[in-house]
Amino acid sequence: MKPKNLLDRHDLQPKKSLGQNFLHDPNALDKIVASADLKPTDTVLEIGPGTGQLTHHLAQAVQRVVCVEIDTRFQPILEAEFADQPHVEFVWGDFLTFDPAALAGDDFVVVANVPYYITSAILRHLLEQSVRPRRLVMTIQLEVAERICAKPNDMSLLAVSVQYYGKATIASKLNAAVFWPRPDVDSAVLRVDTYPAPPVDAPSDAAFFRMVKAGFSQKRKQLKNSLAATLRWGSAELAALSAESGVDLTRRAETLTLKEWAALTRAAESVNPAGG
Repeated sequence: MKPKNLLDRHDLQPKKSLGQNFLHDPNALDKIVASADLKPTDTVLEIGPGTGQLTHHLAQAVQRVVCVEIDTRFQPILEAEFADQPHVEFVWGDFLTFDPAALAGDDFVVVANVPYYITSAILRHLLEQSVRPRRLVMTIQLEVAERICAKPNDMSLLAVSVQYYGKATIASKLNAAVFWPRPDVDSAVLRVDTYPAPPVDAPSDAAFFRMVKAGFSQKRKQLKNSLAATLRWGSAELAALSAESGVDLTRRAETLTLKEWAALTRAAESVNPAGG
């Protein structure tokens, strides 16, 4: 049953405050599941199942589906809908308060149509855990997906943050008509295949992101200005950082590769071991 009909039957309306736009097109749902390259033995973690349209497709593809839903209005609907499918489990609450691995184990795939306004928070929550999903396939705003998959000259803090943990690609683009209510923005299916270890040599995740955040702290400023303001380094330290890393600090943060950020991070430990 289509989401609108199902909600009408239960006298419910989508909540704008939760960013609820429900997928209903069977072809789009098939495309999303196909993008995940699932195996029959997989465990899938779904964030925000809503009315269960994507859940049905996932339930046919894998041996276990764990769904986390914050909107308890859907509890009687979903539990009745999947009562005869014990391999589909529901957890009620805010996904951002849960440890994903505690829900899904140490080998799982995330497949979800997520509320667009918390896309970045969900990505951070999944990727910064000690146990990360093997793969993420998420329906998000097209503009955000393009930012995540950007190349040097168009990089952002978000792009670096995701690409440090996995290979990000746009699996497909989705027409607004496949959602109800119809969103005002274009959408895309983002796929992130996570790395077993970071693709660059940095002293630590914390040190790497301290440098990256400092570099992006002032939009469109030269690195030397952003780093001086954030790290409170003088010209001598910045000159040594540039010489040690091989990175020209008159460049802007959006032009750097992950390898160059890692080189800056390693050099910073030599130039200023105290960290600031």
